[in-house]
Amino acid sequence: MKTRLYINGNWVEAKTYRPLYSPFSGEQIAEVAVADEADVNQALAAAEQARKQLARMAAHERAAILHKVAVLLRERKEECARTIALEAGKPISAARAEVERTIMTYTFAAEEARRIHGEMIPLDAAPGGEGRVAYTLRQPLGVVAAITPFNFPMNLVAHKVGPAIAAGNPLVIKPAWQTPLSTLLLGELFAEAGLPAGALNIVTGSGSVIGDRLVTDQRVKVVTFTGSPEVGIAIRSKAGLKRVTLELGSNSALIIDQDQAEHIPAIVQRAVGGAFAYAGQVCISVQRVFVHERLYETFVEQFVARAAELKIGDPLDNDTDVSAVISAADAERCMSWIDEAEQLGATVALGKRREGNLVYPTVLLNVDPQAKVSCQEVFGPIVMINPISSIDEAIAAVNDSKYGLQAGLYTNQLSVAFHAAEELEVGGVMINDIPTFRVDHMPYGGVKESGMGREGIKYAIEEMTEMKLVCFKK
Repeated sequence: MKTRLYINGNWVEAKTYRPLYSPFSGEQIAEVAVADEADVNQALAAAEQARKQLARMAAHERAAILHKVAVLLRERKEECARTIALEAGKPISAARAEVERTIMTYTFAAEEARRIHGEMIPLDAAPGGEGRVAYTLRQPLGVVAAITPFNFPMNLVAHKVGPAIAAGNPLVIKPAWQTPLSTLLLGELFAEAGLPAGALNIVTGSGSVIGDRLVTDQRVKVVTFTGSPEVGIAIRSKAGLKRVTLELGSNSALIIDQDQAEHIPAIVQRAVGGAFAYAGQVCISVQRVFVHERLYETFVEQFVARAAELKIGDPLDNDTDVSAVISAADAERCMSWIDEAEQLGATVALGKRREGNLVYPTVLLNVDPQAKVSCQEVFGPIVMINPISSIDEAIAAVNDSKYGLQAGLYTNQLSVAFHAAEELEVGGVMINDIPTFRVDHMPYGGVKESGMGREGIKYAIEEMTEMKLVCFKK
């Protein structure tokens, strides 16, 4: 399979190509086009040319296109899931779930396209405002540059494309190096759905070439990025006055209060899924668990037993729970971080095993807060479990982090829940659930080095539009 670039409604050959390999098997699955600066410039020119047409398109027309994409995704669901499983190494069951979420994301985008609105402003509430009528409206900002990650190559693309098209903004997308095929497939679907040429452009290749050009070009008005804090901070420094949304790193934590004894089996089932789904390569994966000391031994015993039951193997096997991490370098990093945690006093209760790019689910106990598996983002199948003596101790441990995306808390006490919700330094607090919970219309984003701005279709539309005030004097 040899891919092409998608520019101005056409599939365009690139001057150079590079091989794409399966993270699991190592087999070559495609030759991927590598865009150069000239290709990126053509994509930007096409988006700029489509800008006014898309902005003037009626809301119901944009909604119809997005709805049609959701329908087409449903028709090609299995093809989409297999594409994700092959290029990302995501177990096919999880890949199918991602496609379902992608369908929902575009459905939400279609609905929100019809609901973009302003409000009436009562100017006569202030002296001097008599005899005037005012209202606000929201207008599209212009060309959106979307730089997307490998871990949800369809749904996280949808979280940028959906709101941009709903709001009337054209895009240039730079998908992740390892997972371009899912995004290119979406290009086919949008073309079939009737999106005007130039409204969606896909350029694959090097982040240093494509990303830098997108971030600094004056035609781009919005940059939306999901990835590492280091790259996100660099983007923010280069973007100038562009609107920037950053979804960055996390070391999401779960707190379990002492009153949860009867719920431990259910919490374990949920937490194991949250820790090891897609080999932990999820921004809000359960990475740190703080369990009250009264329940600690029971929780650890059940958690380790459940994690040991997970099936490791081929992502195309329907029974596989955990497959390969995205690269050999990431597998090596995971193992080195486990070694470091051990050297700092942690106990390995499960795992610490690698076969190629397969890193087996690993559980670490009594981890030093300075260990990388605690204070940095693992993005692998590793979870640490530490005992705590009080909720305040747990909150302090969670907040002792440069990240702040989401956190979870299990408790029966409303007072504890409200206290934690107020004190936890994160963008979202999940009460009686794991931090990995997300549905695609809720506001999603973090604080500190976890990013800035919010996703979730309605909230992303606000990030991609500008408020304008219109005032009439009678």
